[in-house]
Amino acid sequence: MHLQEKLIAGKVKEMIEPIVKNMGYKLFDVEFKSERGWVLRVILDKEGGITLGDCEEVSKRISALLDVEDIIPVSYVLEVSSPGLTRELTKPSHFEFFQGRLIRVILREPIEGNRDMKGYIQGIKEGILQLREKETGKEYYIPLSLIARANLEIERW
Repeated sequence: MHLQEKLIAGKVKEMIEPIVKNMGYKLFDVEFKSERGWVLRVILDKEGGITLGDCEEVSKRISALLDVEDIIPVSYVLEVSSPGLTRELTKPSHFEFFQGRLIRVILREPIEGNRDMKGYIQGIKEGILQLREKETGKEYYIPLSLIARANLEIERW
């Protein structure tokens, strides 16, 4: 059912992205998973962050559309939320979305002796993450296939 989950998430994303964008939000991700029952998780962001009111507003709008379109063949719970302060980045679009932000990257294999790096996302192109290390300012080009885990970091001033 894994492929089916991805297909449904993709269809939902395609349907709701224009609505979410029109409302002034960025669509970070859409997940459709079996947890304790089926969950359709819509993850939003906007400059300054997402409020509970934002989530409620978007939930009402897309819930109505999903009821009309009826593309999900099982009962599910719709959950609308923000990416969170230390959200895991798993897709190229996530790195694009958070360009300029500080992240922590754990590598499967070391690059120049480093497996654990903190740096700013400079960009991503053809599966290669460009990262400027926080401490040294050194630029690294990291294939996404080498990344075991990547998370947003809370910027400490």
